[in-house]
Amino acid sequence: MIYLDSKHIRQDFPILDQLVNDEPLVYLDNAATTQKPKQVLTKIKEYYEVDNANVHRGVHTLAERATAAYEASREKARAFLNAKSTKEVLFTRGTTTGLNWIGRFAEEILQPDDEVLISIMEHHSNVIPWQEACRKTGAKLVYAYLKDGQLDIDDLRSKLSSRTKFVSLAQVSNVLGCINPVKKIAELAHEVGAYMVVDGAQSAPHMPIDVQDLDCDFFTLSGHKMLGPTGVGILYGKEEVLNRMSPVEFGGEMIDFVYEQEATWKELPWKFEAGTPNIAGAIAFGAALDYLTELGMDNVHAHEQELVAYVLPKLQAIPGLTVYGPQDPADHAGVIAFNLEGLHPHDVATALDYEGVAVRAGHHCAQPLINHLGIHSAARASFYIYNTQEDCDKLVEAIIKTKEFFNGTL
Repeated sequence: MIYLDSKHIRQDFPILDQLVNDEPLVYLDNAATTQKPKQVLTKIKEYYEVDNANVHRGVHTLAERATAAYEASREKARAFLNAKSTKEVLFTRGTTTGLNWIGRFAEEILQPDDEVLISIMEHHSNVIPWQEACRKTGAKLVYAYLKDGQLDIDDLRSKLSSRTKFVSLAQVSNVLGCINPVKKIAELAHEVGAYMVVDGAQSAPHMPIDVQDLDCDFFTLSGHKMLGPTGVGILYGKEEVLNRMSPVEFGGEMIDFVYEQEATWKELPWKFEAGTPNIAGAIAFGAALDYLTELGMDNVHAHEQELVAYVLPKLQAIPGLTVYGPQDPADHAGVIAFNLEGLHPHDVATALDYEGVAVRAGHHCAQPLINHLGIHSAARASFYIYNTQEDCDKLVEAIIKTKEFFNGTL
């Protein structure tokens, strides 16, 4: 069954129509950032050529048009996440910014002997803010570990207690590719009175998201990982929780009134959006959301599952290649980290690049996980809407060619 016509979709992405090292580009670094369709690129150009003005602060025509487009993107993000209100949708610079804002909120409420529960698979952006919050408050950072390449739910459940004040997890691991049951975990977290934080950087671009159904207290995402520009993202928070949070930055649009010795803040969502925002980025992100909504996120997810079901067995069949995370394609998102025996991942990635195949190599900003796996780094291929089975075949062929080349030189 064909869920998306990827060959037709590719026509919207000018960057994909090029040669790299005299080979057609096969872009498989989508977990790091996705490419941008013409519709998004046009929207950025259109804003600067036609509507360039600051938002919320002017009554002239350009300012009103810019403000309307900026707030329309907020509504698109609300609908995409199924938040109750645009008051719950904050523009940020990306997932990292959102998680740092939540970490600052944690610093206000954590007490000595409180606990924050995360997993060993988390991206550094979902580790360091919690390390800092715990360091400053005397709270304890607790880790849940793995079983069969996935989150060990029994281990997580055993570490939840009345001392747990925050549970923060990636919905999809950027290394293991596993999909964590955050809806069930939110239920467990709320049973002990903890806030549930979801890092959606690797899930929001790839599957339908309903924050009301998940019942998470916070959800973060990055626009550039879902066809949008860099430097823009969303922090969703339940309205009653955001009302309890203090702003992290001050000045500009978030101000209500300033007295000589104190100030008051605007209502949600503007209370958190200090200064001049990334207006062009937010408006173009709205175009990215339009694009994904038109495709249908169910179709996006099904397409990636189809690619994984096609390529994962082929990778597993390569002698000396180790795939990390779930081994069943049904449990594996479109992120596949691997190593070739005897070869450094950077050498593998460089060799694949000679074949026009772009993958990532390194610790993937997940050093606790990499250390837990007993490796120093890994290569990673990650798929998106414009990738095809032919791309999968080129990846497999390039890996086999790399393996044969290095074996011949050893």
